[in-house]
Amino acid sequence: MSHIIPADLRYAETHEWARTQDDGLVTVGITDHAQHLLGDLVFVELPEIGRVVSVAEGCAVVESVKAASDVYSPLDGVIVEVNELLADNPELINQDPYGEGWIFRLKTVSTLDALMDATAYEAIAAADDDEDNGSLTDPRLV
Repeated sequence: MSHIIPADLRYAETHEWARTQDDGLVTVGITDHAQHLLGDLVFVELPEIGRVVSVAEGCAVVESVKAASDVYSPLDGVIVEVNELLADNPELINQDPYGEGWIFRLKTVSTLDALMDATAYEAIAAADDDEDNGSLTDPRLV
C-alpha cells in the first residue's frame, strides 16, 4: 500500500507532520498513513490557543468510528492557531491531511531538524503496513 508522504515535510514517529510557514509558524497535522489507519474521522478535539506544549505532548485528539487517538506536538512551542473548520468537518483530515486538514499551528524557536524526513517516515509507515491488521498498532496512537 502506498501512502502520500510529501518530501517537503518533516515527520514524528507518532505520525504527525510539520511544515514551517513563511511567517515562521509551524503547521501540524496527522499523516495520510495515520488517517488511513484510523478510518473515517467523526470528531476532532482541538487544543486551546495559547497553550504551551512540549515535544511529544498530547495536545489534540482525533476520533474515528474505530478509535480515538492523541495527536502529539512534534516540537516545543505555543499553540497560536487551530483549524476551526475541523469542528464541523473532521473529514477534512481524511480528504486532505496535508492541506485543509491541518490541525494546529505552533510558534516555536525549535527547528524541524530533529524530526524525520519523508524517507525515514516512509519506513515506519511501511513497517505498519507489513503488520497489516488494519488498526494503529503503535500504543502511542491508541
